[in-house]
Parts: sequence; C-alpha cells; structure tokens
Amino acid sequence: MTHAFELPDTLATLSAAPSVTPIAAPSAIDQIGFELGWDHAHHGLPPAAPYDCQPSALRDGLVSGRAAFGARTLRATPAVRQWLQLRLHAWLRGRSVELFQVTPNFLSQLLVSHCPITRAALAGPLACGQEPSFDRVRNDAGYAAGNLVVMSRKANHAKAGFGLRDAQQFVRRLEAGGFNDQAPGATGVAGLTAVQWSRVATLCSFVTPLPHHEACDLPLLLLPPNRLRLFNPAQALQAFVSRQWLKPGWSQRVARFEDLLPGIPLQRAFKAFFMALLPRVLEAGRLLEPQQARWAIEDAWRHPGVLQRWTTFARQLTAAQCEDLVRRAAARQLGTSRVECVDDLRATEGWGFESRGYVPVQRVAREVSPAQLGAPV
Repeated sequence: MTHAFELPDTLATLSAAPSVTPIAAPSAIDQIGFELGWDHAHHGLPPAAPYDCQPSALRDGLVSGRAAFGARTLRATPAVRQWLQLRLHAWLRGRSVELFQVTPNFLSQLLVSHCPITRAALAGPLACGQEPSFDRVRNDAGYAAGNLVVMSRKANHAKAGFGLRDAQQFVRRLEAGGFNDQAPGATGVAGLTAVQWSRVATLCSFVTPLPHHEACDLPLLLLPPNRLRLFNPAQALQAFVSRQWLKPGWSQRVARFEDLLPGIPLQRAFKAFFMALLPRVLEAGRLLEPQQARWAIEDAWRHPGVLQRWTTFARQLTAAQCEDLVRRAAARQLGTSRVECVDDLRATEGWGFESRGYVPVQRVAREVSPAQLGAPV
C-alpha cells in the first residue's frame, strides 16, 4: 500500500575533424535484445519464430550465448518460459521491463485460474482469447512489480491503452444506453460489457493516485490481484476488510479490528457498513471454493446500500488514518494475507514514468580513428 507517484533519440554532436569517424554505440534497445537472446540460450530455448533466425541484437545474443553455454543450460520451467515471452513481447514494442523484481518466481505468483475481468476460465494458447496474458495496469509505466496482473488476452486487448477515466466513461455510456449485460450476443465496448468495464475501472483505480474523498466513494468491484500495489489508503482499508471472508475466523478478526477504531461513532459507522455487506456475501451460500468466495464479495459491493454505508464510514477517516489502521491491523495478524507498506519511492521503482514505460532510446556516438577502422592513414 502506498501513495504513488520518450526520451528523444539523440546523437552526440561531434566536431568534423577529418581524422575522426563517429560510430553509434549499441542502443538501449539493442542491449536489451542481446541480453534477451543470451538468456534464451542460457535456458536452451530458441526465441519464437521468426526472431530465432532474423538478424537482430536478439539473434546476436542467442548466438553468443550458445557459444558460451553449449549444452550447459538451465532448466526451462513454465515460469521461465513466461518470463522470456513477456520480455520478448516488451522488447518488440520498446517497453521497459524491470528485471530486479520481475523474475520467473515473481510472475508465477501472479497466475490465476480465471480472468478477473471476464471471469472466464483461462486456458491454453488455442483458447480463442481466453489465454492468460500479463497486463500493465498503468499504461504510462513499464513491466514492473506492482503494475502487473494476469487476465485473459481478450480482456487485455480490450483494455489496451485505456485507463480509469476511460473505463468509467464506457460504463456510463453503456448504462445510459440501457445496455443489458445478459442479452444474447451482447458485446458492449471493445468486447467488454458494462459490468466488465466496471471491473477494469476498479483495477485501474488501485494504481491511480486519487483524492481521498474520491477513493472513499468507489465500490470494491474487484478484489486486488496478488502483488498489485494500492496507491490509495482508503482502498487498501476497503480491501483489507473485504478479504476477511476468504479465510475462516472472520468474525473474531472483524471484532478485533473494530476495537482499533477510535471512538464510538466510528465504530457504529463501521458496524453499519459491515452488517450491510455481510448478508449479501452470505447469500452466495457456503463459500468453500476460493474463486467463488472472491466473486461473492465483489458482487456484494454492487448493492447501493453497501457503498453508501462504506462511504459514510470511510469519509470520517483521513488517508493517514486509513493507512495507520491497515498497518496496525496487519501487525496484529488480523488480515488474510501478508500486507507490506511501501514508501512512495520504492512503490514505483523501475516503473519508468519518465519515459512513459518505454525504453529510453539513447545512442552515444564514440570517436574512432581511421587506423582503428583499417583505413589508410
């Protein structure tokens, strides 16, 4: 939980001395491609066709890596394959990938059985849009820890470059037009229905810094995916409380959380909210399957009374108080999962905001004498 926060292609200017010839050093993109080819060779995997044979920096790295490693390769686990595939996809589009935290192990922690947007089961590569794919939630940032989720390729393509305000606008447009999500053949906008776009909006809101009062007014129509960073303390508190039903013992944990609230009025406001949310979650019956439990919680937030009582409660707190409550509750082990508070600088480390998530394209020319080029002196 945290409050968050194209470089031009340049060539150094050289004097026109007759004995000096400018040669462009490898660009950042070429260096990344070489390292990607090298890592493919290290794991004994060829890049996807046609990139395994086309002349490129990736091909150069692949050839050099094969010469260096030979048959001494590392095991290519499914997580490693996904890691290399993500990096190849990013390299082809010039997108940045932060490799200190985005490792095969990290990516494996993001995998889910169902698309969080469409709720369809994720399947293999021939699943007609239901294949799992990694999405950068914030489009002005790169592939970095805290900005990645797994969703279906269909949802990923529909979301594309859209953000929070776009998704909210799509929902309003569809609802104003009387769009029926349940109608046969309903496609909505870019293939997503109003309900699905509302989940996209919730997802984007997590990594979009918002005024505290606006964050308090949003329903939790999507539980935060694993390892996503939440920039708005009100939503972190909202998610912390809503996730209580995912593990047994929620009644005792909620009672202990209520004791942390300062003052009788705030405790009453929280109890009114919780008693509005509780029956709507329990309407789904016994929540034995974790995925079904998540959906029941998300759907309960669609009830206007739940959101109204949450807003009444949350607006009595400041952003700092919301953050402090989550921190204290986590310290007392009242959560259902590990909670880590990250400062602003670490929260967006490696996100590449300065280049809007692209690899800065910088070529630095170096001076080489005619002798080094083999030209006559």
